[in-house]
Amino acid sequence: MTANPTALQLYTVREQLKADRAGVLAQVAAMGYGAVEPFGILDDPDGLRADLDATGLFACSVHAAPTGEDAEAVVRAARTLGADTVIIPYLPPPRFADADSVQALARELTEVAAWTAGQGLRLGYHNHDFELSSLVGGVPALEVLADQLGDAVLLEVDTYWAAVGGQDVAALLGRLGDRVRYLHVKDGPVVDRDDFMTAVGAGRMPVAEILAASPSAQWHVVELDRCATDMMTAVGDSLAWLTSQGLAQPAHPGQPGPAERRTGA
Repeated sequence: MTANPTALQLYTVREQLKADRAGVLAQVAAMGYGAVEPFGILDDPDGLRADLDATGLFACSVHAAPTGEDAEAVVRAARTLGADTVIIPYLPPPRFADADSVQALARELTEVAAWTAGQGLRLGYHNHDFELSSLVGGVPALEVLADQLGDAVLLEVDTYWAAVGGQDVAALLGRLGDRVRYLHVKDGPVVDRDDFMTAVGAGRMPVAEILAASPSAQWHVVELDRCATDMMTAVGDSLAWLTSQGLAQPAHPGQPGPAERRTGA
């Protein structure tokens, strides 16, 4: 299996970033990560871009909702950060409650995707557990949504939340097919949504099998929502384990260039 580019979702280190953003990003780069996936991008996009540039990191995508009164600001922030993809990180469970709700959501996301495409940005959606545990006509709501979206909206499948939602993740990825362009890679006990997570490779997720099941995924994004051990250590251990299994290749300064890495080339 070819190792995909590996990024870190910055929500993982949100507490550490509050204390020393530049220092934390420098540590992340030193661990071997070449890219990050920022959240909260409206707070300080110019400052974050400067800190990323200083460490050689770049944004493979951003988590934000380009809708409502924030739409234009999100586009500007994404461009400032150099990202080409904006991924909606969350929508409330009622949007996935039944067939009518999912159909309305599909129309809405398709419209937003057409608008962001006009701004030069791709649109994606990131799941939690309820989109998989909620069934519409006996089918997980996320799959129903994906079928109605066509190619308009890409998916970033959070593999851990899909497992907590009761799915065989590899089988799910096979059914979702080429719509999946990003994977959130995380690990843990896979029992309850409030459980603490572990470094990737230290939990119960069949990570290698899952990654192999989605050849269309351009990016593997490590994320730990919470962790019982030191978070920075877990972040480093996650990439080290992926590398040891041939599932990641640490970035090396200047090789390849940012444009090549961003597209997964």
